[in-house]
Amino acid sequence: MTQAKPFTVDWSADEVARVLDQVRAYPWPPAPEVENGWAYGCDGAYLRDFCRTWSEDWDPAAAIADLNRFPQFTARVEDYDVHFLHVVGEAGGKRPLLLSHGWPGSHYEFWRAIEPLAYPSRFGGDAADAFDLVIPSLPGFGFSSKPKRPIGQRTTARLFNALMTQVLGYPSYLAQGGDWGALVTSWLGREHAGSVRAIHLNMLGFRPHGGPQSPDEVAWAQRQGAMMEMLGAYFRLQSSKPQSLAWLGAGNPVGQAAWILERFHDWSDMEGRDLDAAFGRERLLTNVMIYVMTGSFTTGAWYYRGLLEEGRMAFEPGERVETPTAFANFPGEPLYTAPPRSFAERAYNIVRWTDMARGGHFAAMEEPELFVGEVRAWAREIG
Repeated sequence: MTQAKPFTVDWSADEVARVLDQVRAYPWPPAPEVENGWAYGCDGAYLRDFCRTWSEDWDPAAAIADLNRFPQFTARVEDYDVHFLHVVGEAGGKRPLLLSHGWPGSHYEFWRAIEPLAYPSRFGGDAADAFDLVIPSLPGFGFSSKPKRPIGQRTTARLFNALMTQVLGYPSYLAQGGDWGALVTSWLGREHAGSVRAIHLNMLGFRPHGGPQSPDEVAWAQRQGAMMEMLGAYFRLQSSKPQSLAWLGAGNPVGQAAWILERFHDWSDMEGRDLDAAFGRERLLTNVMIYVMTGSFTTGAWYYRGLLEEGRMAFEPGERVETPTAFANFPGEPLYTAPPRSFAERAYNIVRWTDMARGGHFAAMEEPELFVGEVRAWAREIG
């Protein structure tokens, strides 16, 4: 059995200084003088102020210390060194939960949810709700090793299942994910049901055979198509020509930040608040730096091409995820809005559907308290 090795984030002062010098030297292009700069991409005024914070006020030592708050490891799984957090809380090794992130997030998405999930009694909760948390970095993301060519979510599910069962020795576990993590978790439920007792999603990725059928389903599909026309250009580029984006982003931390921050803005629940209020600028900076310092901007973009090369999202007749599936519908999700339940139930064995009060695509990062409460309630139902 592969042994997990302790891991520590260690960015040298020289490495950080090189990035900050690039931020300061960025040759700012023209930006349209319009009321809503976000309509054209990343807002120029926001990006300039973000970079001012980055180059003048950001504390790299504090960010590194934050990234080293929880026990983390790497383990060799097949041809990859998989990086992961392993927080054995009040569950004492008996209630494992795998949390999978997406793009352009990272394992850091779950930071504010980790302690309440692992140590609920510290936050006025019941110790019986505690989990052992395993939070990996997707292959090619963050501190996991990079593939030699694009791989996708089906392969990742196989790697993560091996991490849970072979490396960490859990005979069975629960799994949760959003964005690409939702696809990874869906494949876990589809192909590794012997180990995965139940799954929880905050994005529904699989599509049933036959497509939309009822008027409600057709109307949803039409709205979804219209939103992809407005906000989906990134997907078409990254799933077709990801290396073109990699050439543009390499050695350009400001460009990488702009591409990432645009997604956080466009995919989040911005009702009555701005981007900093939704996430906190320091947290956004840390997430961006994970991409910049590890070179993940390139291989993170590859992950979209991996979807096309290794698998599919639509099922054949008679196929469905039979593993019990819960779905949390966060209403501020502008792009990947939830389909009607009838549509989802033809692709998944939906046993729980929760319409959340607020929050968007990055559920655990946007609304950690709501996320924690929903995950606890789901796990209590599973037993």
